[in-house]
Amino acid sequence: MGNYKVVVVGTDGSDTSFRAVDRAASIAAESGAKLFIASAFQDSDHGGGTDPDQLRNEEYRTQGNAPVYDMLREAAARARDAGATDVEERAIAGAPVEALVELAEEVDADLLVVGDVGNNSLVGRVIGSVPRAVKRRAKTEVLVVETQD
Repeated sequence: MGNYKVVVVGTDGSDTSFRAVDRAASIAAESGAKLFIASAFQDSDHGGGTDPDQLRNEEYRTQGNAPVYDMLREAAARARDAGATDVEERAIAGAPVEALVELAEEVDADLLVVGDVGNNSLVGRVIGSVPRAVKRRAKTEVLVVETQD
């Protein structure tokens, strides 16, 4: 790993995504880098998605904006426990890929960290996964962290 000044990591609140946060925090701690922890959410005021109170699938993590702040606080606490000292939380309305890539550009990140969830799923192989899409679109170095057991 290089000497980074700004690291961005995405989380959806899942245990596996917190593994990516842990790795990004470790890198930030080793480099003395600023760490941005981001989570994308679907703006419930736009797009007419499902009612966030109806927990039909895992979208509950990112539907509406209230749960996102709790998960970001938890992720930031984990990052600080891992040694990162300069941590900023960002909740971003929109799709995960666009949110992460745009944030990385906005803060001039040296490294963008994502978990590998979806890389080996059928859907990931057929239509693409968030990690693959991030790697294609990002204009900075991308680290895909293995998060599966």
